[in-house]
Amino acid sequence: MHDIWNPWHGCIKISEGCENCYMYFLDSMRDGNGRNIYRVKNDFDKPLQRDRHGDYKIKSGETVRICMTSDFFLEEADGWRDEVWDIIRMRPDVKFYILTKRINRAERCLPSDWGDGWENVMMNVSAENDRRAGERIPVLLSLPFKHKGIMCAPFIGEADIENYLATGQIEQVICGGENYSGCRPCRWEWVVSLSEQCCRQNVSFTFIETGTKFIKNNRLYTLKNKRIQSEMAYRSGISFKGREHEYILTDRFGVRIPKEELYTPFFGESCTLCGSRPICNGCSFCGKCR
Repeated sequence: MHDIWNPWHGCIKISEGCENCYMYFLDSMRDGNGRNIYRVKNDFDKPLQRDRHGDYKIKSGETVRICMTSDFFLEEADGWRDEVWDIIRMRPDVKFYILTKRINRAERCLPSDWGDGWENVMMNVSAENDRRAGERIPVLLSLPFKHKGIMCAPFIGEADIENYLATGQIEQVICGGENYSGCRPCRWEWVVSLSEQCCRQNVSFTFIETGTKFIKNNRLYTLKNKRIQSEMAYRSGISFKGREHEYILTDRFGVRIPKEELYTPFFGESCTLCGSRPICNGCSFCGKCR
């Protein structure tokens, strides 16, 4: 996917949300080991890569998700992280989405010029259940990030996060069930509760997928096709857009880039019923869906 940047790969499991990690599963399908942590050579500088015309492949205004096959604050990656911060600093025109289960390490891993945060970075914590929400979200709220979010995926237990949402610091909550080997069920009432909490606090909520096992009205549904999972999440109608939050994106000279000059996501016909569409960077246009 063109919106994912994995400067390193591999991770160490640290909580119940990691138990059936999709990265471990996919690595095992290729005879690999998810515990093998390494720097990704070809993609380490992905935001700086250019096309044959000399233009950046990642356009101004795009959203790039970092470390989707690892953890940004993984201790084993301490030797590489400063270089990644340097790259993020060089692309103040791009929004970088960081997700972590190690928010307790964040403060000691920030660059020296961080100040009260960078406009182009959104920090998100995983909150797979109430226990982890109570453990990680308060730390996130205490730290200097311009943009903050919560990822409840894999959502394996109800979570009460409304008090955290009421601070006004959280911009979005994303929710989704679990997939692949050993997946645990996600329950409809948990998702509805989360949606209602966000609605009361006017925080954007996106239900991206049901997961393979989904319980509604005490009936277990097994949905092995991720496209169907995403469509069912979309059709539920409980995702919504809360209050707007502005990113101030600039060129390398610090001049703000007008909104009309920023990247506009392309969505094809296959995206119409996708649960992830509200938070998606769009497709890399190939024309096949037209």
